[in-house]
Amino acid sequence: MPSGTHHLNIDVPINRVWNFVSSINNWAPLVPGYINHEIINDYESTWEFKGDLGFMKKTVKLKVDITKWEEPTKVTFNLTGLSDNFAGNGYFEAEVINDKTTAMTGNLDITARGAMGPMINAILKNFVPQTAEELTAAVANKIVEVENVKA
Repeated sequence: MPSGTHHLNIDVPINRVWNFVSSINNWAPLVPGYINHEIINDYESTWEFKGDLGFMKKTVKLKVDITKWEEPTKVTFNLTGLSDNFAGNGYFEAEVINDKTTAMTGNLDITARGAMGPMINAILKNFVPQTAEELTAAVANKIVEVENVKA
């Protein structure tokens, strides 16, 4: 399963990190190649984005199912391809370093299925870690930006 995990620290208290990641509307637009998303309910949404696989760009539609909200430390989700035959999961996790600093971790695992699965998974081995890093960094940067505006 192609996967990627990215860790970083931000100078924002964990409760402020949770305030941001507890709303899908805050972080869905930060997915690289974001086109749009639709909230179905507190646990389900659909996302559309353009994936740049190097040799081609592809519009991908997927369903995101939140499997757990663990305030204030973790959001866990499953991914199901609506436009393509793939599945996966991921999470955002926050850990207190001190009262003003939070360690953030973002993780994505995505596997293509079907006849083209092995070939697509070979491409995803580079794409998924890069996407996990870009999304985690974008979420962290947006949290810092929002919190600095409030300060």
